[in-house]
Amino acid sequence: QRRHQKIIEEAPAVIAKLDVFERMEKAAVTLAKMVGYVSAGTVEYLYNADNDTFHFLELNPRLQVEHPCTEMVADVNLPAAQLQVAMGLPLYRIKDIRILYGMDPWGSSEIEFDNPQIRPNPRGHVIAARITSENPDEGFKPSSGTVQELNFRSSKNVWGYFSVIASGGLHEFADSQFGHCFSWGEDREDARENLVVALKELSIRGDFRTTVEYLIKLLETETYQNNGITTAWLDKLIAEKVQAEKPDLMLGVVCGALHIADQAILSGFQEFQTSLEKGQIQSSNPLKNSADVEFILEGIKFKLKVVKTGPNGYFLLMNKSSLDLEAHRLSDGGLLLSIGGSSYTTYMKEQVNNYRITIGNQTCVLQKENDPTILRSPSAGKLINYMVEDGGHVFAGDVFAEIEVMKMVMELRSSENGCVHYSKRPGSLLEAGSIVAYLTLDDPSRVQMAKLYEGPLPNHESTATHGDKRHQVFRKAKCDLDNILSGYVLPEPYFKDRLRATVEKLMQCLKDPALPLLELQDLISMIQGRVPHHVERSIRKLMSSYASNITSVLCQFPSQQIASVIDSYAATLIKRTDRDVFFMTCQGIVQLVQRYRNGIRGHMKSIVQELLRHYLRVELQFQQGSYDKCVCSFRDKNKDDMLAVVQTIFSHVAVQQKNTLVIMLIDYLCDREPGLTDEMASILTELTQLNKTENSKVALRARQVLIAAHQPPFEHRHNQIESIFLSAIDMSGHDFCPENLQKLINSETAIYEYFKNSSTIQMKL
Repeated sequence: QRRHQKIIEEAPAVIAKLDVFERMEKAAVTLAKMVGYVSAGTVEYLYNADNDTFHFLELNPRLQVEHPCTEMVADVNLPAAQLQVAMGLPLYRIKDIRILYGMDPWGSSEIEFDNPQIRPNPRGHVIAARITSENPDEGFKPSSGTVQELNFRSSKNVWGYFSVIASGGLHEFADSQFGHCFSWGEDREDARENLVVALKELSIRGDFRTTVEYLIKLLETETYQNNGITTAWLDKLIAEKVQAEKPDLMLGVVCGALHIADQAILSGFQEFQTSLEKGQIQSSNPLKNSADVEFILEGIKFKLKVVKTGPNGYFLLMNKSSLDLEAHRLSDGGLLLSIGGSSYTTYMKEQVNNYRITIGNQTCVLQKENDPTILRSPSAGKLINYMVEDGGHVFAGDVFAEIEVMKMVMELRSSENGCVHYSKRPGSLLEAGSIVAYLTLDDPSRVQMAKLYEGPLPNHESTATHGDKRHQVFRKAKCDLDNILSGYVLPEPYFKDRLRATVEKLMQCLKDPALPLLELQDLISMIQGRVPHHVERSIRKLMSSYASNITSVLCQFPSQQIASVIDSYAATLIKRTDRDVFFMTCQGIVQLVQRYRNGIRGHMKSIVQELLRHYLRVELQFQQGSYDKCVCSFRDKNKDDMLAVVQTIFSHVAVQQKNTLVIMLIDYLCDREPGLTDEMASILTELTQLNKTENSKVALRARQVLIAAHQPPFEHRHNQIESIFLSAIDMSGHDFCPENLQKLINSETAIYEYFKNSSTIQMKL
């Protein structure tokens, strides 16, 4: 118990000896007879295990909330028995009572309760835990608020009931208990283990803290397991500030930083979208994919920069160390986070002074920069009175006010020495975080500041999430480049280095003849058993033939043959529904063979064109006038999809980084795949038509590539320049023909690039 209120109950009381327990029972019956009480009731004793003595505490003429403990070990429906007694039925005529005493359930013989023939024995053991809206980290202070989620998984040995539901709540004038869990077992240890498992699976998410984590901690302590607890045991743990198990420090830092930053980024997007919907055109400043985060955890201050690298990708920076993570936003506002090979479901609740982060069934609190001159109410409630005069002096730890919270009186204490100036009147209703008073510090310089963390982020490889096979690397690289073109860019000095490495990975994968084979193997394994065996066998045979000749220059991926196998079988299906189901099953394979219908080289061309088309699709929206005019025009065209407008503007904000990507792709093709530039002349021509200054580098590079593609080969141009020089000089040294040099001036070919390669030409002036 804590504050003389029970938090864990169990039955039977195995700590008491059998003869002592019998004396307790008889004393309870005697007491009820003395006062003439007839019905169900509860007698409480205080037991001293040192000398086997017990002392009367109270008699409650009613059932208490823990009465299911008695019901489960006695197998008696107490409320039903209570009603039957009220109806006038004697105890020996009640079925459950007769079964308890080993009598015929349908008999009518009287039972000698003072000296029964068969003494009732408890059936197993029961442990009950009260679920309350109290914060165990702050001395079990009660708090109120709404409930977003409540999910209890009952089993054959554990059940519970709750007075609230999801989307419900607790107000500040209610009792803090809102749930009760009961666990049955063959013995005490079995019941304890069952209850621990049930509490670990209990999911409660709301505005307030609960005692669930602390109950698990208590049930797993050696003292409780050995039944060595006393009425002062829990109060002693609270005084010693024993806390429930917390998540790993760096895991809490990472989860907290992700939640805080993601919320800040999301708020910026929502603010921008709201202004667009109102018809306002504001600057793109709110559209940021990064946020600086600061908080204090366990007395240590952390400063991080969080960058969103995609819809589900994040890049964390702290003290020159970095970490790549993947996190998915859940429909209920949580984040499903993958880190270090493990997944965590996390939630955040922002409060006035802190952020409460829930990771699984563990909680950590991230403190904001706390101002000791502002004294706030930690919970919603009613201000009862002040303990010192307005303007009076208090020392650190002194009580300056009392508030009523959920039928309890809570003391508010000062954190520093100073003079208190009140801002609320006694009797005022308070919200959580309401300012109650201000504190003028005696010595502001003595306020202790949190120490800044100077260590690195944890080092976790992210390859396990995406895989390191060639087709998996290709998907990751392609996704990363698409995210950059969507506006999710890293800050320097990380952007260019990572971009260069990603483009290199993409091109290496695109040139690998094993890429389509690996993709097809994945697709075949997914539909195995869902297509006819002979169709699968035919496709696998073509795959095997391609794999055996993959090193040959003449070997081509059998796209047409695989398509023929699928079409041939589909033609044999008479019912249209059967054909639709078959094509739906093989949809992935059909799309694959279409992508590779022009071979590896054609696939490379289509991927690069797809990336360039992504760039054009956004930038073409901003070529017709000023930013405001372009945004207004684009918004009017997409009034039904304002989110798409916001995403397009967000992509345009990163135009400089996107330019770097596009130029890098074009340079790669010119240097290593010059033949593809001719085939991509159409989209390169579209790039040259971008007329804004911010796109000028891309337009210029595309124009240079097109010009170079129409020039004769380098060797041919080199020989032509060399012949002009030689014709201008009389080899015998007698005549000089300057008119021939005029041909160099009139030539359409620049000559400076040939001088460094022309060692055979010498001129005499």
